[in-house]
Amino acid sequence: MKIPAIKKLLPYDIEALRKAEQDLYEERTPDITIDGEDEGEQLTHVLAAIWIKEQMQAGMSETEAIRAYTQRVRNSIT
Repeated sequence: MKIPAIKKLLPYDIEALRKAEQDLYEERTPDITIDGEDEGEQLTHVLAAIWIKEQMQAGMSETEAIRAYTQRVRNSIT
């Protein structure tokens, strides 16, 4: 997971991100450029961007949503 790669996806709307997610699941090349070393990392970045965008729609700022996501990841590791 690389925060700069996730931030690059945030200008896209959720529908475009969900389509990219589906493309990756179906082993197709997404229409949008997603940074990552492989399809797994790209999928991680897309899923993170979707989650962050959903939090922003619920009222969080971009910074707050990114912090909440990274905290969520940290909590899942420990």
